[in-house]
Amino acid sequence: MTGGPGLHHVVFAVAPQRWETTARMFTELGFGFNNAELAELGVRVALDWDRGVELISPIPDSTAAVAVSVRDFLERHGDGVYTVVVRVPEAAPAEAVADRHGATIRFRQSFSGDGTYLNEVDLSVLGLPLTLLATNVP
Repeated sequence: MTGGPGLHHVVFAVAPQRWETTARMFTELGFGFNNAELAELGVRVALDWDRGVELISPIPDSTAAVAVSVRDFLERHGDGVYTVVVRVPEAAPAEAVADRHGATIRFRQSFSGDGTYLNEVDLSVLGLPLTLLATNVP
């Protein structure tokens, strides 16, 4: 990515028992989701990057760190905004800024291959749930 940061998408945590209803409502509103079950993270996701919405739900009985984090969020807050994803040119400098403001890291992931890369840092800073995303994935 070239240029400065920008809003990429919003991630809504949804309890498994409300997953189908919530996904159907967004679909009826015109969102088109790509669905995946990410067993290594312990979550089910429905993602429409083009329209800026992601639904995330823990896979029942998963003990993966992300599943535990999402389950904890749902227990404390119910369904709602889990994180706001901000696209940044590079993850490390953006994370350094967040660190200076007292960020707590919840999750990191990185992958690259076939000419693409994605670096993601999910954190809480100044009471805000943010995810820093550096990627060349369209």
